Amino acid sequence: MAMLKGIANYERTHQLWAAFHDDQARAETEPHWLRSKKWHGVISRHTTPGLVKVCAELKIPLVDLNDIPPYPGVPKIRPDNVSLGHLGAEHFLERGHRRFGFAGFSNDGWSCERRDGFVEALRLAGRECDVFDVNYPGDLTPVWDVEQITALAGWLKRIPKPAGIMACMDLRAQQIISAAQESGILVPEEIAVLGVNNDPIRCELTYPPLSSVVPNAFQSGYRAAEVLAEMLAGRKPKNYDQRIEPFGVVTRPSTDALAIDDRNVAAALSFIRQHAYQGITVDEVVRHAHASRSQLEKKFRQHLGRSPQAEIRRVQVGKIRQLLIETDFPLKKIAELTGFEHVEYMCVLFKRLTGDSPGIYRKKMQSKVAQ
Repeated sequence: MAMLKGIANYERTHQLWAAFHDDQARAETEPHWLRSKKWHGVISRHTTPGLVKVCAELKIPLVDLNDIPPYPGVPKIRPDNVSLGHLGAEHFLERGHRRFGFAGFSNDGWSCERRDGFVEALRLAGRECDVFDVNYPGDLTPVWDVEQITALAGWLKRIPKPAGIMACMDLRAQQIISAAQESGILVPEEIAVLGVNNDPIRCELTYPPLSSVVPNAFQSGYRAAEVLAEMLAGRKPKNYDQRIEPFGVVTRPSTDALAIDDRNVAAALSFIRQHAYQGITVDEVVRHAHASRSQLEKKFRQHLGRSPQAEIRRVQVGKIRQLLIETDFPLKKIAELTGFEHVEYMCVLFKRLTGDSPGIYRKKMQSKVAQ
C-alpha cells in the first residue's frame, strides 16, 4: 500500500496516468492477460520471468519493485537491506545490549544482506553476533511453522541473556517470540526481538507487539514512477539497481526495555508490563519477582534509576497517552482501562508526570495530527 501511495503521489504531482491496479497479480502468471490491452508501461511488485519476457516482446517499459536479483535490462528499485541491518544493530546498542543474535533465511539474498548489515554494524562496535539461518521453503505452512518454532526455541535457550535478536522479517520475528514463550523466556526483558518491514497486522497481533525496522516503501513507489516516466520519455535509466534508504525503526514493547542482566528485575518488569493496567501494587510485583521488597527496590534503583512504583506509573501513563491519542474515550473510561479507581487521581498523576492535564494533552496531539 505504501508503494502504491508513492506511485500515486508522483502521478498527482507530475502527470496524469490512467492506471490499472492488477490486485490479483494475473499479469505475472498469465501472459495472455497482459496481451489483452495495449499498455504503455508496467510497475511490478512481484516480477516473474514470464512477465519480463512478455514486456520485452511487446516493448513495454517495465520497472521491478521485487527484492530479488535484477533481470537484465529491467530497472529495479529495492530496499537498502544492509542499511536495514545497520539500523537494527543501532537500535539494540542504544538500549545497552551486549549480546546479539540474528535469525534469517540463508537462501534469500535480501535476508543475507540484512544479516550482513546487522553483523557489520555490531563488529564496528566491538560486538559479536550469533546467527541462526535456515533455508526458507517459500511457502508458510503450519507444519513448517511448528518445526521452526521448536528449532528457534533450542537456539534461544543457548544464547546468553539479556540479548537483542533481530529477524530478517516480521514473520521470522513472530516465530522467535512464539519460541521464547514456549521456552519461558521473557520478551523483552531477557530477549528483545526486532523484525523488519513493519507489517502492521503481524506487529500488532504479536504479544508483546513487535518493534520493526521500516523500509521506505513510499519512496520506492515514488522512485519507480519516476523511472517509468523517464522510460516513457525515451530515456534509459542511469542506474538499473537502485537501493532506497530505510525510514527508521518503529518501537513497540518487544524491544522497549533496557538490557538488564538480573532475573528478579526482568521478572518484575514483565509482570508490570502485563498487569499495570489492573491497578497492581508493589507487593504483588515483589511476590512475582521472588525477592524481598528492599532487595527489589535496591535493584530497580540500580538498574533503572527509579522505584517499582514509579515503573508502574510510567507504564500506566504511557497507556493513557496512547488512549488519548488513538481513541475518543472519555476520561472515566480511560481510567478504568489503565487501572485507576478514581478518574480525578488519574488526572492529577498524569499532569504531575507529563506537565499537562489529559484534556490539554489530547488537544495538543489532535492539533499536531491536523497539521
